[in-house]
Amino acid sequence: MKCLIVEDDKLSINILKEMVRRYGTTDCVMSGQQGLEMFLRAHEAKSPYDVIFMDIMMPGIDGLSAVRKIRDNEEMMNITALQRARIIMTTALSDPETVIKALYESDADLYLVKPINQKAISNALRELKLISSSVDTGR
Repeated sequence: MKCLIVEDDKLSINILKEMVRRYGTTDCVMSGQQGLEMFLRAHEAKSPYDVIFMDIMMPGIDGLSAVRKIRDNEEMMNITALQRARIIMTTALSDPETVIKALYESDADLYLVKPINQKAISNALRELKLISSSVDTGR
């Protein structure tokens, strides 16, 4: 599985990268703009990301805007809903308004509230059918 982590905090990147490394390769960037650029480069190289972990609050292009741009690009590339990258929004915010924006306005697939643990990552990847139920839950 090919993963992209888009997060503006180095400690959060390192923690998340450690949790997802068992599932495949991982690239990390620190802004929504860089995340969008990596998404486009991966498609140009015919090696798209399977999953993108996107922080909501970042300077410049925030996570919600970056996800909308990714989804717009997927639509322009005629990528079907089954083929598109699975996007998991990550944030410390758990209020209903933020959850609604993340899932419905930006068209993310899932939403995880920080601090994120290994079990939450495994469950999310399993729910998105990116890993099988036999894969370690990280308990």
